[in-house]
Amino acid sequence: MSIKAIYENGVFKPLEDVPIKEGTEVDVYPRAEKGNGVRPKSVKELGAYGMWKDREDIGTGAEYVNRIRKLRREPEKK
Repeated sequence: MSIKAIYENGVFKPLEDVPIKEGTEVDVYPRAEKGNGVRPKSVKELGAYGMWKDREDIGTGAEYVNRIRKLRREPEKK
């Protein structure tokens, strides 16, 4: 079960009805804060975009993934 809540003044305040009995002990797993809250508009804005563009040994993304999958199914014999 997941319950959205806000933490204020040392107390977790649910943002919705909570279907558990009063006094029930719970574990809380807060989400990690995410950067500055601004999401890139496009994958092209990510720092890793294009980092393999000059590599000739990879081919297309699909070819690379298929090659890796094949090696996992059928390891090369030495």
